[in-house]
Amino acid sequence: MKRCAVSIDLDGLPCYYRIHGLGRAPVELEHVILERALPRAAKLFSGRGMHVTWFVVGRDADADAALPDRAARTANAARLRELSEAGDELGNHSYSHPYELARLDGGAVDAEIAGCDRVLRAITGKPPRGFRAPGYDLSPAMLDSLARRGYRYDSSIFPAPGYYAAKAAVMAALALVGRPSGAVMTNPRALSAPPDPYRPAMAAPWRRGQAPLVELPVAVTPWARLPAIGTSLLVAPAAVRSRLIAAMAGRAFFNFELHGIDFADAERDGIPGELVARQPDLRVSVDAKLARLEAILDEIARTWSFATLAEVAADVQRTV
Repeated sequence: MKRCAVSIDLDGLPCYYRIHGLGRAPVELEHVILERALPRAAKLFSGRGMHVTWFVVGRDADADAALPDRAARTANAARLRELSEAGDELGNHSYSHPYELARLDGGAVDAEIAGCDRVLRAITGKPPRGFRAPGYDLSPAMLDSLARRGYRYDSSIFPAPGYYAAKAAVMAALALVGRPSGAVMTNPRALSAPPDPYRPAMAAPWRRGQAPLVELPVAVTPWARLPAIGTSLLVAPAAVRSRLIAAMAGRAFFNFELHGIDFADAERDGIPGELVARQPDLRVSVDAKLARLEAILDEIARTWSFATLAEVAADVQRTV
């Protein structure tokens, strides 16, 4: 059975300010993704009768923390609780989304995973099953922490050389103009990782091994390994979108990743021009993006049935 899991990384606007070397994001927009974009996305998926996986940055929904904007974080937690109660999956995307997480020591890695784990348990009343690393950069220390906590899957590996090259070029350009990116380069060995679900090696997550959890790589096309994710599909011409989806037809599993910012609207949400100028998807209205996404999901539905990543992982656990 061919299955497609749609997942949405709920990175806040401050993450994009760090990526583009823009300094601190406006405080009043810190929660705009969960406050404005999330409801739009949830409406689209529920309207199609789909259950999806939301990867949550724990701090943004930590209602118990002695942090600023506690009311906003409490409201964010309530929105996520509604999604969980409706049948969607909430996954761990670290507590504070440090792009350098793979370079931190084991204790710091474990604290990030544990922090988000605590928030998700408070929201859902049950342990999370899956994790995605910030920047798709998975390390052995992360895998060790996940295994000890009983996670069923990771979904961080993104073996897309084209994406890697484009990211390197952007980071180099920013450094040249004295505005270094807050992002980090993914371990290049991950580019040779299997593109289909596999059981990773604990000491080398980009290789097959005997880990107790499975790896569900983010979608890339066969052969060329072009990224088949929201960032590329939503801004591509219709003909290119269709070709990318058709190229995926040989895969039994389509891990279609989106981001919360894909559901943001620069004008309606008051997103500053300095970010819009550097984030191509923000130059497309949310109405246009929603229409494109509906068309993309229609095309996907002709070949794959939809499931959450946890549901796919349960099947993969029995076969790899």
